[in-house]
Amino acid sequence: MLIAVGQINTTVGDMRGNTEKMAEFANRGYQRGAQLIVFPELAICGYPPRDLVQCNGFPEDNQHWLTELACRLPPDLTAIVGYVKRSPHACGKPFANAGAVLTNGKLRYSQAKILLPTYDVFDEQRNFEPGGLPAIFHVGEKRVGLTICEDCWNDKYFWERRLYPRDPVEEIATAHPDIIINISASPYAFGKRAFRLKMLQAITHRYRVPVIFANMVGGNDSLIFDGSSLALNRSGEICAQAKPFEEDLIFFDIDQCTKDIHPQPESEIEAIFEALVLGTRDYCGKCGFERAIIGLSGGIDSSIVAVIAARALGPQNVIGVAMPGPFSSEGSLRDARQLAQKLELRFEVVPITDEFETFRKALKPVFRELPEDVTEENLQARIRGTILMAISNKYRAIVLTTGNKSELATGYCTLYGDMVGGLAVIADIYKTMVYDLARWVNRNGEVIPHACLDKPPSAELRPNQTDQDSLPPYDILDQILSDYIEENARAEEIVMKRNLSPDLVRDVIRRVNQNEYKRQQAAPNLKVTPKAFGVGRVFPIAQKYWL
Repeated sequence: MLIAVGQINTTVGDMRGNTEKMAEFANRGYQRGAQLIVFPELAICGYPPRDLVQCNGFPEDNQHWLTELACRLPPDLTAIVGYVKRSPHACGKPFANAGAVLTNGKLRYSQAKILLPTYDVFDEQRNFEPGGLPAIFHVGEKRVGLTICEDCWNDKYFWERRLYPRDPVEEIATAHPDIIINISASPYAFGKRAFRLKMLQAITHRYRVPVIFANMVGGNDSLIFDGSSLALNRSGEICAQAKPFEEDLIFFDIDQCTKDIHPQPESEIEAIFEALVLGTRDYCGKCGFERAIIGLSGGIDSSIVAVIAARALGPQNVIGVAMPGPFSSEGSLRDARQLAQKLELRFEVVPITDEFETFRKALKPVFRELPEDVTEENLQARIRGTILMAISNKYRAIVLTTGNKSELATGYCTLYGDMVGGLAVIADIYKTMVYDLARWVNRNGEVIPHACLDKPPSAELRPNQTDQDSLPPYDILDQILSDYIEENARAEEIVMKRNLSPDLVRDVIRRVNQNEYKRQQAAPNLKVTPKAFGVGRVFPIAQKYWL
């Protein structure tokens, strides 16, 4: 039996568009001889729908477009597709995250997701009721077991600590299926593609059954879905694998392991870059923005954001704006201009020195004899933010912020200044990784000026300023931040692990905790690490528990 996997990019709420896309993929699969095509989790409505499911008529609309898809399938082609359905139970949540089996114009079987995650970026128990016992259904002579995303993530032999008492895969395996299919909306994170493969291979090894993993691709808000759909034979060998970060169609013959493996990233840094491009393109496109504005400072952060934006939207749709102030160096303006020329971006220069002096003069009676301090530094950032938003309004373009995760973690950023914008492209990328990305971009020749990589990073808000005047060196800072944010390590653990000064570690942790209020006012960021600020790390603003 030949099985197709339709790795599609859905838009949340666009049920018509999502259905039309699946019908087109189904026809392509049928023309290649597929008897079954598999689509991702909640493919009808897009993932994650969040509280849209509570809108009157939302599950009924899911059912309508599911029926429409069933009627548009080619004859003798069965499709598996995720959708929201009403729960049949009298108590509990009124909705279910379900997978439908469609054939000959009808809904033949439906299985609700059993394990509903409530960690990291997930909150499915908020709206969904878990499913009951899974069943086996037939496609031709083959016995098929269906799981939905998290249902495969609870193997007691694989996980040191399980989150749920049930294991749907184990329950399905008792019925001796010929194949287990997992429809997913599994977001990307650094290293996750390799981890997923290892986890799915453990299932094939334990139960000696082929596994198909059909994952969503595309960006929806902060989440980026890499796709990376694959098919494994009963020995765990990859027989088919979709290209990540774009739509794809792959084929797997359950009886013969004919290879259908599409190109994969050569490194994790390349995967991160492709994820950020996809996330930027989809966030802008699905929110209705065709153009983007970037404040080009001549630094490494704005440079990498400009490269990503040019790739995502096309250089003709990106405006780079340099805003030199009283402490900006000639080299920074030169580097910004050189980058814009290399990327073929529209480049504008809007000096802010006169505006800065006007503000200082206006505020002088209020500040009286108080010495100048960070207030005046932040004032420059806020003038720049105002200019960017004005250009954004005039050209109906989105401002892409350029701050990185190291800065956002420690509060080394200015509210209503360099934090203004509609999307924080690299806010889940530590500074050291920004440099790794820049070196990867320059791997075949200079795109980002070498001076951006070589000069000490600086906000240029006072004479001879560098970031290290206020922060530890980034190679040290990022180690502390990674331990504290990703691993939830205590200060004492980090001190011992990294052999660092206790005062230094505690100061970094203090900065992280004191600046939660800034992060909760920041633009949405694109999640590419296991623990991103925003929906993936929900901390109170007013709190006194500091690890």
